[in-house]
This record gives sequence, structure tokens and C-alpha cells, in this order.
Amino acid sequence: MADYPTLLHTVLDTTDVRGLAEFYRELLGLRYRPGDEPPADGAPDDADWLVLTVDDGRRMLAFQQVDALPRTNWPDPPGVPMQLHVDFTVPDVAALERHRDRALSLGAELRFDRSDDADEPLYVLADPAGHPFCLFVG
Repeated sequence: MADYPTLLHTVLDTTDVRGLAEFYRELLGLRYRPGDEPPADGAPDDADWLVLTVDDGRRMLAFQQVDALPRTNWPDPPGVPMQLHVDFTVPDVAALERHRDRALSLGAELRFDRSDDADEPLYVLADPAGHPFCLFVG
């Protein structure tokens, strides 16, 4: 039997660790790893690394503080390419529209609209730190 590495989580660089973690926590219904919750009672939040999990504790996304992060300008050439993106599926077009609207209300930016594609309707959005992600019917 082959021995392969196991994916632990995907890490996103950001200049605002808590802000980006909150965006994905709200968008995807995730929770903080124990100990990574926001500080209580207005205490300073100096987090430079946070992890989000699903209900059973499996890690999904982590966020790492960086000093600067050039935003992708995809799909407009030339410039900074996408480099990496995350894909999320929804069951139907109604859910696609609903989740696009939720993402936008949470601070996402619409980068590409292919919602009229009969075979694979999708939106490409960028999270508040500029990382692209796709929402599509799958």
C-alpha cells in the first residue's frame, strides 16, 4: 500500500488575518479551531495565524499574516495572475445566485460572471484580501 501525504488545510496569506478568517467563517459556516476564537471583551487581537474547521474538527482553511500582498488583477492581462483559487459548488442556479449575493455582502468582489453558461454556470469572486474563488453549480 502506498504511503502518501494527507492534505491538512489550505493556507491563505493576508494582511488582515481575523478579517479574512471571519469572511470565510461566515461564507462557509465554519468554526474556529479551539483557541483561535476572537478575543473576548475587546481585548487586542494580535492573531497572525488562525485555523477554521468543520463541525467535527477537521481543518479546512488557515490564514497567515503577511506584511504586503499584491492583489491579482485576473482576468485583466497583464499583471498579477490568479496563482491559486478555491472552488465551491452549490446544488442549483438559485443557490448560486444566493451565495454570490452573500459573498458580495460579506465583502467579496465579482471578478468574472459566467452565470449564463448552460453547462456550468459560475462566478469568480475575490475575497476581501483579493484571493479568487469560484462558485459554480456542481
